[in-house]
Formats: sequence, C-alpha cells, structure tokens
Amino acid sequence: MVLNGVSTAEIAIAVQEYEGVRRKHAIGEMVRAVRIDSPGVLASFGEDAAVIDHGDEVLLLAADGIWSRLMEADPYWAGYCAVLVNIHDIAAMGGRPLAMVDVFSISDPAIQDKVIAGMHDASLQFGVPIVGGHLHPDTPYSVIDVAILGVARKDSVIYSHTAREGDAIVVAVDLEGRVHPSCSLNWDSVTMKDAVHVRAQVSVMQGLGTDRLVSAGKDISNPGVIGTLGMLLEVSGKGGVVSLEKLPVPDLAKHNMTFEQWVRVYPGMGFVLTVPPGNVPEVCKRFGAVGLTARPVGEVTAGNTLYLSLDEQKTPVFTLDREGIMRLFSGSMPCR
Repeated sequence: MVLNGVSTAEIAIAVQEYEGVRRKHAIGEMVRAVRIDSPGVLASFGEDAAVIDHGDEVLLLAADGIWSRLMEADPYWAGYCAVLVNIHDIAAMGGRPLAMVDVFSISDPAIQDKVIAGMHDASLQFGVPIVGGHLHPDTPYSVIDVAILGVARKDSVIYSHTAREGDAIVVAVDLEGRVHPSCSLNWDSVTMKDAVHVRAQVSVMQGLGTDRLVSAGKDISNPGVIGTLGMLLEVSGKGGVVSLEKLPVPDLAKHNMTFEQWVRVYPGMGFVLTVPPGNVPEVCKRFGAVGLTARPVGEVTAGNTLYLSLDEQKTPVFTLDREGIMRLFSGSMPCR
C-alpha cells in the first residue's frame, strides 16, 4: 500500500487526540478504587473479559455500554453494536459466548423499538441469546448496556497481558464492508453477512487459542487499531513498532475515506494479536479462510513505547509506562 502524503507524526497526533482513546484514560483510577483480590479470579481488569476459575474450564464475564452519541445517531445500530461488541470480547479471549443480559434505560418508545430490533437481529445472527436483564422505562435519557457470559478451556484462553518481546503484531480485519451511514468512524462488515459467515469469523479465535498459536490478543474496539494495540501492550508491559503501510486497509478512495479516519475506525470484525513469528502464516491463513485480511504489521519490543513507522519516519504514539491509554500503572499490574 502506498501512503502518499501520510506523516507518522500526524497519524500519532490523530490517534492520541481521538476521543475513543481519551475516554479510556479514566479506567485506571476506577480500577484502583474497586479492585479486590479473589482467588477464583484468574484475570480481570485490562482483559476483554474477566477469567473465572471453573474446573477444567473458565467462565468469561464481560460488559459493554454503548456511547450515547451512537444512540442519538442510530438507535438500531446502537442496539446491534451492544450485542456485537460483547460477542467480540468473548471471542477475543478464545472463548465461546453463551448468553447475554441487558440494562436498558429509555425515554422514547420509538427509540426503544429500534434498539430492541437491533439487539434481536444481532442476537439471532450470531446465535447468542439475550436471557434477561433490567428495564428502566421512564428515564430522561436512553442508554443500552449489555453483559455477556462465555466459556473456554483453561489452557486455551487468549489474554491481553501476555505479549512477548519478538512476537509479530498481526492485524486481522474484514475489509468487505462499508462506512456506516450513521457514523463515519464505524466500519460495518457484519450486517450484510449471513449467520454462517459471521459465526465462522468469531470462532477463528477459539481455534487459535486451542492450538496455542498466539501469545496475546484483543478485539479492535472504540480506540481503533492503534489504540487497541496500545492497550494490549500497556497491560503486557511491552512496547512495539507498527509499519503503517502494512496495515490492512480497504479501498479508501472507493469509500471516500482518509487513512487518518481508517486508523480510528471501529471495525465490524477485527482483531489485533501478538504471534510467535513461526506461527504467522498459519494464523493469517485461518483468518483468510473466513474472509478476514490478516497481515503482520510490526513487532513487540522491550520498553514501553509504541512507535509508528513509515519509510524513514518513526514517531512514538504512546509511552505506556508513563501515560498509558488506560492509566493502569500504580505500583502493580491490575490485570493479574
């Protein structure tokens, strides 16, 4: 990919200043306020889902809320994404999603119908039922939050905090999609796909975990691909370098997008992983078999700085031990 006129310094600033990244800064303070030790919890804060001991298996527990701006822009898409992001959190851990519950606060019956329709359609498409929850039918605002339960073999969990120096950084994204008409920073590659297709895409991570092909992974979430990688490296206590020209990117001109826009996008289906170099071909092959474009884009390094590179340019984007994305550091790692 040729990136004429793209500057690593400009992309670094765009990512640093992106609200999807800055909204994560408050996590660390909350973690330090509420965290208590529990012998049955194998991992928690900093992971996409908490990992709870359950014999030979683990239970995976996660929750996600939808940004109010998305609710205002498109209630149907907000409901759909409330389900989608939770399923991704379980998939990213190498798990199988079992069921969801929701907390729905609603001020407008018209919005309620659209949100519920989006949740129903995503639940049906991915085959993960909504089994209960709580409804506030008379609030002065409209908010949807969903929690999800999943399961995985104990020896197959894919963590965020286990990236290793020398690992390849692999990004996998479904490029067959569209800029969502309601949100320029959402890439919709899911609503137009059939159930068999999207379920196969979600299941790839289970196989990667079972066969121990990756050392760490996360689903690409609201902070975008670079921000999500920064979060993974932050909890791993590592740094990295990403070659911008190697990132999987759709036809930007066709979709009337800029590269700066793409690196901040929430993709409908996308993961960032750290992979032992010898496993990279097999990992990319498995993603390719279900329609995701997967490429090695960089390397995990010692230190705590994530760099962006392009041609002769190299710019730090996050110094993760001083001012990380989630600001988790306060004497100990909160995820372990």
